Amino acid sequence: MTRPDGDKSRFVALASEIVSAYVSHNHVQSADLPKLLNDIHGAIQGVCAGGATAAAPSKATAHEVRRSVTPDFLISFEDGKPYKTLRRHLTLRGLTPEAYRAKWGLDPDYPMTAQSYSAQRSQLARSLGLGQQRRKSAAPPAPEPAPQAARKRTVRRKEDA
Repeated sequence: MTRPDGDKSRFVALASEIVSAYVSHNHVQSADLPKLLNDIHGAIQGVCAGGATAAAPSKATAHEVRRSVTPDFLISFEDGKPYKTLRRHLTLRGLTPEAYRAKWGLDPDYPMTAQSYSAQRSQLARSLGLGQQRRKSAAPPAPEPAPQAARKRTVRRKEDA
């Protein structure tokens, strides 16, 4: 087991090395040095001592879920920003839609795209004719009769010379 006094002195030494490296390359007022040293020391303690026990995100309440779904945007529970589609945003964060729903306690039918964005994409697909199966008719339409030539064909005869 490590001694708590040894950890404290190690944290102080690490904090002083970090602050001295920072101060050697950046201009810092002498009045700001104690605060900087305390901030760095606290950050090191937080990372080394309590960093392994990160609090799990709380489940979203019904009110938060209702507020997160708007016609134009979906508000992400990860960062609080509005998105038209959450799939791309979640992929960048390494989550699947199912994992996102499970993490935040959302229903399985929680939308991943905004309603107006889905309608816009649907309208675009319809205008391009996507999703339409080619209609097969029972009998192909009868071809139109070819127009008759205005002059009659003449037959050439070979004349004996």
